[in-house]
Amino acid sequence: MLRRPSAFACLLALGAVACFGGGARLEDRTTEPLLAAVAIEEVAALDLPPGNLAVSAEGRVFFTFHPEGGPETKLAEWVDGRAVPWPSAEWQSEREGAPYFQTPLSIRIDRQSRLWVLDFASYALGTPRLLAFDVASGELVHDYDFPSEVAGFGSMLNDFQVDPAGARIYIAESSPFLRTPAVVVYDVETKKSRRVLDGHPSVLPEDYVIQAPGRDMVILGIYTLRIGIDSIALDRTGEWLYYGAVNSGRLYRVRAADLVDESLSADVLGSRVEEFAAKTLSDGLSTDVAGNVYLTDMEHSAIVQVTPERKLATLAKDPRLRWPDGLSFGPDGWLYVTCSDLQDVIFKSAAHVRASAPFHIYRLKPGPPAPAGQ
Repeated sequence: MLRRPSAFACLLALGAVACFGGGARLEDRTTEPLLAAVAIEEVAALDLPPGNLAVSAEGRVFFTFHPEGGPETKLAEWVDGRAVPWPSAEWQSEREGAPYFQTPLSIRIDRQSRLWVLDFASYALGTPRLLAFDVASGELVHDYDFPSEVAGFGSMLNDFQVDPAGARIYIAESSPFLRTPAVVVYDVETKKSRRVLDGHPSVLPEDYVIQAPGRDMVILGIYTLRIGIDSIALDRTGEWLYYGAVNSGRLYRVRAADLVDESLSADVLGSRVEEFAAKTLSDGLSTDVAGNVYLTDMEHSAIVQVTPERKLATLAKDPRLRWPDGLSFGPDGWLYVTCSDLQDVIFKSAAHVRASAPFHIYRLKPGPPAPAGQ
């Protein structure tokens, strides 16, 4: 005989839905795409979903396999039609007495030809870490372990950008579970990090449900996936940091000089944040030399752009862009994009993930170029 749930259990379930469920839908802000579908070129077809990517000035394509896909290889280079572990196979799993990759997601190549790898260490169950490798040799040239007061348990150091001088790094701490997002600023020379804009309205998710093709992102019918600041990019001069939460319809910006000014109080720094433009729900973000801001729109399989005049337009839109995720410019004006298809990955079985393959990396030419790697 089945027992009826108790009143307490019902109230607990209702409370969980009230606290963590529900949400509205952001209206479709995409328009007729500026580029035809034929402008989207396939770069790589993969057995597991890619996460983020960085393309060097020489056209070398580096990418992570998304941690949600449970990959054995964490970071790879696409070489002659296959994913080759990078910088070596030894880095891909735990090894005693030596560093290794736990759950790296975001990577960038700076103008000093260093490939930076940000490892959020399974939401800080391990030690979140920032590593840099010489692109040419694969040699480790910089490493830093984040202290718990900057990236404690439940944190997610999600995406990041390196300034043009290679001196400072700006990191989106998304905090998808604790919902205490922030920007983390890292000084490469002093090897010090600190949280800023901690809990500021600009880094918080809004009450929207992500409606990816084929699936609303509501876990177990209760927990609405609401992710704070993730999309993050510097303009190409390094003056402005643009950013926004995944579950937000607004793009913000703040001067990098204000973020690194430790004399500013939290209130003063917060007052210098500017709401820049409307956006779609978004994941990856990049910029070009003309001042355009590019965002990946997972709801509509699109890449959108915000012009210097703060107008939102659709660059490309195609069903092949299954959860467009990370962006990186490469040489000759190519903009590369990973498609992680997270609606078929998060809380799905390994069999389901593999049945959803192939997963792809694509590229297209938006017009204005940008330095490669970010």
